[in-house]
Amino acid sequence: MRRIHVNRRGLLLAALTLPVTAAAGYAQQEDEVKDETASPPDRGPFSDAIRALLAQRIDIGRDSVGYVAVVRDANGPRLVTYGTADGPNSRPLDGDTVFEIGSITKVFTALLLADMVERGEVALTDEAEKYLPPEGRPKPFEGKPFSLLDLATYTSGLPQRPTNMDPRDKANPYAGYTEQQLYEFLSTYTPRYYPGSHYEYSNVGFGLLGHVLSLRAGLSYEELVTSRICNPLGLNDTRITLTPAMRERLTQGHDGSLHPVPNWDLPTLAGAGALRSTANDMMRFLDACQGKRKADLGPAIASLLNVRRQTDKNDYYAASGWFVDTAHNDELVLKDGDTGGYTAFIGYSTRTGVAAVLLANTASWTTNAMLGRHLLNANFPLPALHQQVSLDPAKLSAYAGRYPLTPQFVLTVTPKDGHLMVQATGQEEYEVFPKSDTQFFYRVVNAQITFEMGPDGRASALVLHQNGKDLRGVRAP
Repeated sequence: MRRIHVNRRGLLLAALTLPVTAAAGYAQQEDEVKDETASPPDRGPFSDAIRALLAQRIDIGRDSVGYVAVVRDANGPRLVTYGTADGPNSRPLDGDTVFEIGSITKVFTALLLADMVERGEVALTDEAEKYLPPEGRPKPFEGKPFSLLDLATYTSGLPQRPTNMDPRDKANPYAGYTEQQLYEFLSTYTPRYYPGSHYEYSNVGFGLLGHVLSLRAGLSYEELVTSRICNPLGLNDTRITLTPAMRERLTQGHDGSLHPVPNWDLPTLAGAGALRSTANDMMRFLDACQGKRKADLGPAIASLLNVRRQTDKNDYYAASGWFVDTAHNDELVLKDGDTGGYTAFIGYSTRTGVAAVLLANTASWTTNAMLGRHLLNANFPLPALHQQVSLDPAKLSAYAGRYPLTPQFVLTVTPKDGHLMVQATGQEEYEVFPKSDTQFFYRVVNAQITFEMGPDGRASALVLHQNGKDLRGVRAP
């Protein structure tokens, strides 16, 4: 769910491409997705290519501990797993394994809005302040308040996260953020842009939207999602609060170093990323989104794509909750999500009808989103495959220092407990991983760092490679 300011949708590096093409004559599966890993004789070229791709990311790239993928085309859906759940129950991964799906929750929040519009309970043009108490009314931009549609299309002028968020538990950063803090933020923060005019990915914006809809309906966010979306669509394993059965099937989450991490909780900003789900449920949801599963929600689902606003990429648009990628002569409707220990992707092509779900029990944010696009259309490139090497932890001190890339933008490099951490100005701290003595790569963003070593054996400068640019910074004295 979180975002590093180094652009995640940056440079796409060349990588080994495994062709993912459907095998002719593959049997149609109408309802449940078949787990081919449990039936080796049923494997075909289509699934073998996906399995090889996932194996490559785990065995060589160490991008995840486990994957569950479902891809559906004209020949039906196929489910492929690789890796392990690594949970206390040691249960094999399958289509009913439970993951955190992070920001995919935003599509559900946008759908709640659309459903409430269909019912006449709210209007897209309603100002958010209409449903908030006096102490929580947002400050307008030059006298113009933002609307519910602005919140749903990432154009409210609100930032990525609230400026008064200072988590006590960084392993579960949203857990302690209260409704009172949200109201304090809204009443003191002035949006930076005119409503509807500027795209900025905003967790607090979608958290606020979910909160507003909950207040309007007089139900908790989870009660609203369950009654209005999950129950009608048969999504019995899509919840915030884990049922006993879901808890039994919950896979363990991992950080980028493949260490187990706690689950995330979002009591106040639930609409931004609180849901947990399974690959089977996500494919059922995509079926409904593509009109393959009849539901009373059909008109509301279709309306999510009616408004599309330009993002910071020419071929990439923000709809309500969804994003639309029009590169490679295609139109992909997609959404990815990430938390501290999980990454998730869902999407479909309006041109070919192919749909895909990719869930990982590791925070491999950029990798997962690029893999998901590739499963939908092989012309979308795979992420670079980095092979991590081992370095003596005692040598990491040679890279420590402050490296100004501009007078206002500094990378601070710090060794911590055998790991090399990098923090950019105004951002969170993230680990970089060695591929040689001088080359390191991020797992949370498609970016790399090369250190230039001085005669004393210490780094004298570094170069950040990202977005097709090479930014050099000399170590400050």
